[in-house]
This record gives sequence, C-alpha cells and structure tokens, in this order.
Amino acid sequence: MTTADERFIINHVTIVLEDEVTEGYLAVENGEIAAIGKEADGLAGREGWNVIDGGGGILLPGFIDLHVHGGFGGDFMYASRESFDKITAFHARHGTTGMLATTMTASKEAIDAVLEAVAEYRLHGMAHTPLIGVHLEGPFISEKWPGAQNPAFIRDPQLPWLQEWSERYPGLVKLVTLAPEKDGSREAIAWLASQGIIASAGHTDALYDDVIGAANAGLSHAVHTYNAMRGLHHRQPGTLGAVLTDDRIHAELIADGEHVHPAAIKLMLAAKPKNRVILITDAIEAAGMPDGEYELGGLAVAVQGGTARLIEGGALAGSSLTMISAFRFMLNGGFGLSLSDVSAMSSGNAARELGIYDRTGSIAAGKQADLVLLDSSLNVTHTWAAGRTIYSAEQQ
Repeated sequence: MTTADERFIINHVTIVLEDEVTEGYLAVENGEIAAIGKEADGLAGREGWNVIDGGGGILLPGFIDLHVHGGFGGDFMYASRESFDKITAFHARHGTTGMLATTMTASKEAIDAVLEAVAEYRLHGMAHTPLIGVHLEGPFISEKWPGAQNPAFIRDPQLPWLQEWSERYPGLVKLVTLAPEKDGSREAIAWLASQGIIASAGHTDALYDDVIGAANAGLSHAVHTYNAMRGLHHRQPGTLGAVLTDDRIHAELIADGEHVHPAAIKLMLAAKPKNRVILITDAIEAAGMPDGEYELGGLAVAVQGGTARLIEGGALAGSSLTMISAFRFMLNGGFGLSLSDVSAMSSGNAARELGIYDRTGSIAAGKQADLVLLDSSLNVTHTWAAGRTIYSAEQQ
C-alpha cells in the first residue's frame, strides 16, 4: 500500500482540472499534488519515483459524499469501528475520498453514541475513506414527511442539543438537516450558520416563504432534492420551488434515475447554477449487498433489484448508489454536462460548501492528493486519499 510520504507519478492520463481537461502526468509527494505536466517531461528530475501507468484513463478529484448512511453491511448508526471500516472500505472502492457520516432520526442517546464513535474513529486513524465529519439528518424533521426516518423519534429543533454536541465535539458536526417550518427552527438555523455549520432543509412540509425566511437566517442546503419535501405547485411553490429558485441553497441530488426522474433532473439543471448542485448517494447498509432484508434507523427494509423500500409503507429507504454510479449517470444521461461539470458536482461543489476547497475538491498543485483514476469504461481502478492508496483494482 502506498503511504503518504512516498513519491509517485501517475502517467498517461486525462486530467480533469477545475477549468480545463488536459493530458499528461501528475506527480504526488508527501500526500500533496507536486506537479502537473505533459508526459514528455513527467520523469525529468524524478528518478527513483514510483511510476503508475494510467493507461489513458481519466484522473479526477476524489468524490465527496455529504449524505451517506452506510454500505456493505455497515451503518453509521451502529457506532462501531467495524461498521465504519465496512462503509469506508466499500465507498473507497467506488472513488469516494471524503464523506460525512450521516445519522438517522433516533434518540439523543443513539446520536450521542454515533458522535462519540466518529470522534474516536477520526483520532485513531482511518484506513479507507476519511470521515470529514458528521451530517445529522434529523431528528428535527416533519412528521408529515418522515420518508424512511423513524417517526417515534421526531422532535422540534432543540438548540441546547446542538450546542452540547458542538461543545463536546468541536468541529465534528458539519451539516444538520431539519424542517424549517417547525417551532425553534429559525433560532437553530441562525445559530448553526453562526458556527459555520451547514443548515439544511429536508423531510419538510415548508411553504415557499418558510424556506426563504430560513435562507435569510442562514439555511444554505437541501437534502435529496425532490424527495421528502413539499413539492412544486404553480400557486404554492413549496419547499421545492424555493430550493430550485434561491441560489443561496445548494441542492443535493440522488442521481440514480429512480429517486428523481431524468426530466426533473433537467429541470433542476435549468433552474440551479451548476455550482449549487451536489451529487450524493444516501447509501444504506444494503449498498454493495445482495437483495434481501436490511435495517435503516431501526426500521425494516426490503431490497429488490437494488431498490430499498420500507417493508411497512413502501417508502424509498435511502439507496444502494455509489458515487461513481452517480457520476456515470450524470455524464451519460443526456444532460449536456461536461466531465468538468460532473466532477464539480461530485467533488468541488461539496468541498466549497464545507469550506475545505483550499485543500481538496479539485486537482491543483499544492492540494491534497485526493484522487480517483477511471479506466475508459469509467470504472474505478485506483483511489488515493492524501496520497495514500485506499483502493487499487490491481490488489483485489
């Protein structure tokens, strides 16, 4: 396994930069991108460096997933290193180099346990995809739009809980999803924004004016847009109308062709600036696993043909999506998007919103070597996090 202090060159690749696509090589040293250039000078002055033949593949900034519950039999709510290793190893194989461990609507004690486990996991080394922090999805959501969240634990926003978590685990909580129409939400949103924590609308029955007022208070994000929110009507634009038309709001998208119809994706792309669209997986423990019965937030889930639904009620229950699958869907789905466009939606846009774009989210000299290499069929062959190999198809 390559360690971050080794020096290596990825040669003979198409490199997707922020503003252009070029061909050549990329050099990595001490976990950072040391140089980008043409192949003719790739080895000059770098004798003894390990050279990786990219085989004419595509080199992208590693994917960043802001909304992921699990994968390969692991769920963040299990709050264990074993579960976290399953999740992060699985998503590393699919090009993810950073993620937010996403919780479910649950008891405060259960959420406490996840925060403690993630904090511990980050302190003692992460062998696979690094956890950037935590996304609290609930419990401050609408009873009318629970989706696959457990309604028994839904609460109005509790600012003291948020303040306690922030004090106990400084900087760990990066994103909080809540229903902006609920009592106490405006105060919570303003406090979150003041702390640099992303306030997000989701699982919500908010009217258009509710969302605009929340955005005025600091709300800047919407989870799994179109899903579990009040929809668009021409006289009542609803939550969706506000998300699509207010450019202050970043819009998550589950790009699997099932959660959102391709025509609705086209509508989103027509309405939203491209730098406000963020691809996410919303993956659950069933991702990467065979069809069968699983669990999500204490609720029974049946997976058939890769589609997860609650056994009781039939609501879609997260997904079995991976970031590379979402990337391929958006690139090849007839949406008129370039490699650079889709790369930004799967990496750079999330990095900017998290405030970490200075070190990751794009390919540039001096940034962390968070990279994913694809072959000509857009399959992941290598994933690197800060210059460390976290997946190599050659080693499987």
